[in-house]
Amino acid sequence: MIIKNISCLVTCGGNCPKTKENLKDAGIVNNGYIIVDNNRIAEVGSGDGYKKYLGSGRIVIDGGGKTVTPGLVDSHTHVVYAGSREKELSLKLRNVKYIDILKAGGGILSTVNSVRKTPIERIENETKSRLDTMLLHGTTTVESKSGYGLDFENEIKLLQVNKNLNGKHPVDIVSTYLGAHAVPEEFKDNRGAYIDLMINSVIPYVKEHELAEFIDCFCEKGVYTTGEAKRILEAGKKAGLKAKIHADEVESVSAAELAGEIKAVSAEHLVSASDNGIKSLAENGVVAVLLPTTSFYLMLNKFARARKMIKDGVIVALATDCNPGTSPTESLQATMTFACFGLKMLPEEIINAMTINGAAAISRENEIGSIEVGKKADITVFDAKNLDYLIYHFGVNAVDTVIKNGKIAVEKGKLMY
Repeated sequence: MIIKNISCLVTCGGNCPKTKENLKDAGIVNNGYIIVDNNRIAEVGSGDGYKKYLGSGRIVIDGGGKTVTPGLVDSHTHVVYAGSREKELSLKLRNVKYIDILKAGGGILSTVNSVRKTPIERIENETKSRLDTMLLHGTTTVESKSGYGLDFENEIKLLQVNKNLNGKHPVDIVSTYLGAHAVPEEFKDNRGAYIDLMINSVIPYVKEHELAEFIDCFCEKGVYTTGEAKRILEAGKKAGLKAKIHADEVESVSAAELAGEIKAVSAEHLVSASDNGIKSLAENGVVAVLLPTTSFYLMLNKFARARKMIKDGVIVALATDCNPGTSPTESLQATMTFACFGLKMLPEEIINAMTINGAAAISRENEIGSIEVGKKADITVFDAKNLDYLIYHFGVNAVDTVIKNGKIAVEKGKLMY
């Protein structure tokens, strides 16, 4: 494949995540080109260097008037679920707090009920549809958490959907076990027994059957304490899973500090992370995965302190948090909008945060996340004349073409696989 005459080639170059001032460097090349061989990027340049490859039977794509970026990496999603929760919208508008909705059997527990009564085939079909939408909006790799089963059978069912779809959908799925997403109703008076179930039964099974690479825990007031989160995540690490943590989303409970202490790969949400928590993330190389669409949708009236995190040297990534209750969107382009207007991030910072830094949040920075020789040919072509225009013109899907593993997966806004 040859992609030529690219008006704005955004390479996001570098196998390592970007911090501080480096986050403003998106490696932009004007009038660029990309050569793809054997599903890998073989050459990147500017001008007419591509011409020597013409006539070799390669597909040729004209990037004139287009912005080309690495395939977008959505590093925090709950894309595998059943049902929907639109009825909660009116509760939010009446200022009912999220934790109160959860305590009343709504929220996560509502989706748990849907998952438990829905056959795996239907969940897989619903999830495939959401993955198609993600692909159409430029996403080529997603992290996908369980967490809507909250028992052995249904958590395994959700992780099996991840594994099944990763084998047959163009989008790559990185799987995370999130049994500690809430305390299930049947264990509300004996939460210790549920934690024991996760540690002694589910985690060993997940690892043995290669159903997840990561383990996560929702560490928040009213959900899991820092002590409980530490026990769960360290059990996962001992079994060979890498740690993530839902941290300090609504209130600060020192979960960001815990993320640094256990050297988690990422801490996620972080709307209420303390100064010490931010310092802990920076000092321990923990990726902060920020989810501005969730702050918007929950009407929290505050966003994570991205500017302080960047200033203090935290690795910042961005993701959709795609889920049925608090961020019902599959579009990282929506995340771009709220990262700009809510987190006050620059366009270059935003694109790095959802490519190379997003890749780092799922331990894939050596394979994806930038347009560099040797990396997988995961590439998104936007119908935008430059990166600023892509962020500036919001509320539409700007994707023209998506290339996944060197093959055209979306062309002229339509699925091609």
